[in-house]
Amino acid sequence: MAEVPLLKATNVSKSYGAVQALQSVSFDLQPGEVHALVGENGAGKSTLIRIITGATQPDSGTLEIHGDVIAANSPVRSRSLGVAAIYQQPALLPDLTVAENISLALEPPGAWRRIDWRGRRGRTRRLLERAGSTLDPDKRAADLTMPEQQLVEIAKAIGSGAKILIMDEPTSALADREVERLFRIIAELRQGGAGIIYISHRLEELVRIADRVTVLRDGRAVDTRPMAGLDRGALIAMMIGRELSAVFPKREIRLGDTAFEGQHLGCQSSGVRDISFHLRAGEILGLAGLTGSGRTELAQILFGLTPADSGRITLRGKEAVISNPGDAIAHGIAYLPEDRRRHGVIPEMSVAANCTLASLDEFTHAGLLDFGQEQSRATGMAERLRVKTPSVQSPVSALSGGNQQKVALSRWLMVKPSVLILDEPTQGVDIGAKAEIHKLIGDLAEQGMAILMISSELPEILGMSDRVGVMRGGTLAGILDRGEATQERILSLALGTRQ
Repeated sequence: MAEVPLLKATNVSKSYGAVQALQSVSFDLQPGEVHALVGENGAGKSTLIRIITGATQPDSGTLEIHGDVIAANSPVRSRSLGVAAIYQQPALLPDLTVAENISLALEPPGAWRRIDWRGRRGRTRRLLERAGSTLDPDKRAADLTMPEQQLVEIAKAIGSGAKILIMDEPTSALADREVERLFRIIAELRQGGAGIIYISHRLEELVRIADRVTVLRDGRAVDTRPMAGLDRGALIAMMIGRELSAVFPKREIRLGDTAFEGQHLGCQSSGVRDISFHLRAGEILGLAGLTGSGRTELAQILFGLTPADSGRITLRGKEAVISNPGDAIAHGIAYLPEDRRRHGVIPEMSVAANCTLASLDEFTHAGLLDFGQEQSRATGMAERLRVKTPSVQSPVSALSGGNQQKVALSRWLMVKPSVLILDEPTQGVDIGAKAEIHKLIGDLAEQGMAILMISSELPEILGMSDRVGVMRGGTLAGILDRGEATQERILSLALGTRQ
């Protein structure tokens, strides 16, 4: 007798006005299985997940959990049936501690009950240890980095004891060591009979952990296949409906003069010390390293968020003092941060307003903003970057992750920088948007922009960079030319081992 699926969706459809988000999609999850769900942004993955978690009701079709048809699902009901989700953007309450956030999700509601603070902290430490983290349970969520927030979400899901676990881009903010720990947790969960719906744009991960993969495109389920033996190129072609010839379209560009040079840079409060490197016009310098190695801290020093307290910076042959972001912008330095939702874009504001935030002086006359000129410039920039939006007056929150990233980038292109710092520029975006962003980075380099690109994805670092710098312990462990850079050498420098 066939085993009853943990979850089964049959001919599920959902539309929003004239937009058909899902059309007769069928999907199932078996006990002990990792079932990958892939597709470009807008393919219907999020809508299907919202239906499974009860946040959205389907227009038609049926949903079964543990063999029972769920006629009126809801977030509370789905959780009671053992469904838990880890989302790409952590949903922690910033003013609560780690322990309070985890307890809020796991403890039953009830007024006038005594809180066991010691028990809360102890349980939080145990769950964090299982997730591979040594975070302080009393640390405020607002003070956590993106990788730390993601580890808290993973700990929360482990503690729920869910049998149906949805992981939406769980590794997008994690370093290689943390990813390996997550994969071990997944192995433990599936041995206990849990099923995992795994959503990721990192296709190389799916080969390692997925049993089956379902591909969505334009709201339809294109196919469900065993992961074993599935060619990566065929998977990409199913996702985007066409062959993708170059995810990393690296071009040979003649490099210009030195645009930036840092000598013995350090910042005691950031833990960054004695960093020296240069960037030439048209060059892409990739910056790799494990989480906590100082990559983002270096970017924040260069942009004046945490100014250097030692060393010096030279721009186009002239020494520059950068004490704050205003100084950096005035000297032609732009910075696209890692967490686009918190620091890259303002979701509630329009595309146009986000595009022009860093260059408002150009559109302000006698203290009044020229909205017509702002909209015209923003429209031109959106067309140049191929931002998919109904209008530049649409809120950024309505855009996909890849298009939000393009809007964040457009803000800095409006100020025409000579040095561009990109921190995880394609984190959490689909394969098609990733290729578009890579092409755009290549275009900017070809126009003479000097680019420092921080990335946790070694294929991206190797595919896009002219040289690769590797951070370890707050300093540069080494810089490799493109011809000598390999994954093994980069990891050797990052871990401090000989290669």
